[in-house]
Amino acid sequence: MPGPPPLHHPTFPDEFLAEARRLLLARTAASHLRQRARLVWLLHETPTLSNAAAAAHLDLHPNSIRRWRRRWAEGRFTFEDDPGRGRKPVFSPLDRAMITSIACDVVARTGNPLSRQSTTDLAQRARAELNKPMSRSTVWRILDEDAIKPWQYEHWIFPRASNFFEKAAVVLDLYEGYWQGERLDPFDRILSSDEKTSIQARIRRHPTLGPASGRRRRVEAEYRRGGALQYLAAWDVQEGLVMGRCEAKTGIGPFGRLVEQVMGRPAYGSAGRVFWVVDNGSSHRGEASAKRMSRAYPNAILVHLPVHASWLNQVEVYFSLLQRKVLTPNDSADLRELELRIRLYEELTNSQPRPFDWRFTKYDLFMLLQRLAKREAAAKAVTPGTR
Repeated sequence: MPGPPPLHHPTFPDEFLAEARRLLLARTAASHLRQRARLVWLLHETPTLSNAAAAAHLDLHPNSIRRWRRRWAEGRFTFEDDPGRGRKPVFSPLDRAMITSIACDVVARTGNPLSRQSTTDLAQRARAELNKPMSRSTVWRILDEDAIKPWQYEHWIFPRASNFFEKAAVVLDLYEGYWQGERLDPFDRILSSDEKTSIQARIRRHPTLGPASGRRRRVEAEYRRGGALQYLAAWDVQEGLVMGRCEAKTGIGPFGRLVEQVMGRPAYGSAGRVFWVVDNGSSHRGEASAKRMSRAYPNAILVHLPVHASWLNQVEVYFSLLQRKVLTPNDSADLRELELRIRLYEELTNSQPRPFDWRFTKYDLFMLLQRLAKREAAAKAVTPGTR
């Protein structure tokens, strides 16, 4: 009688163990890959474990354990099945296209009071329209593999100023080194300025727990408010420097103090022209603000972006970095600590100044607005009477 099949004892290289750990920690890894990664670490920590014991531990069939042990013992370090193995797809490309179509369909047409459809809702509709059994996990897998993600969305603001291109083009020309069609003087400076408002000092009810193996850092959700501050900053477009200050509130006065702080520096006070790119916030809105600045500093020129064009203000990129690197998660003990962290990041940025690699030009903006105009015209043609 033949004896039991041999028990393979694979030796895993460090790179393969690292890949197994990555799969275990990845939130989006496929379940079968995570299961095989657990098997790798189980065999690495207990090499003499039997196939039956490993199968019971991982809820797998012993034959599956035996096959993977043999493959790894032969030096084929992979988590994927051999070509041709595994269950064949039940749903044709047409079925998959139908599921995507159902997911992208306007929910109001279904007669249900929903704004979004869950995978359970989609599976029910798919079963009715395809006349095939289908689970919600299958629907999720098909949609996850598709290029269209109908459940995802983002907010955006449609340009509505009648002179949007003309005003935005002035700023984009400045970024390229031109003002009113002429090349900027080497002693001219360009500053992008704005306010980051209502930065709260959130005092957590319990201390933050550091990360551990298989566990993320845990930040207490409950907090008490320790006040809020406003961060006003000016970004030197050419040099990649930032100059900022924290204030209790925004307004003409705080913005004036920022301007005084920046223009008090010799590099700007003695410059030929200093262009201040700002949005239409109340601190620096309209022609009155431009006259107020020119009276205080004759070499300063206030340049307004059109309404809904903050995305063309380069200081917003700096604020985004500040938010991700310093203010997330927000667990400062008080406003003084919060202000200190903001100032330290400002110093860190200025220790190795680097301008943003800005490549969006007025020609790119013109093409974008042309595409938006075509889409708006098409939408109005579909829905007559839309304003």
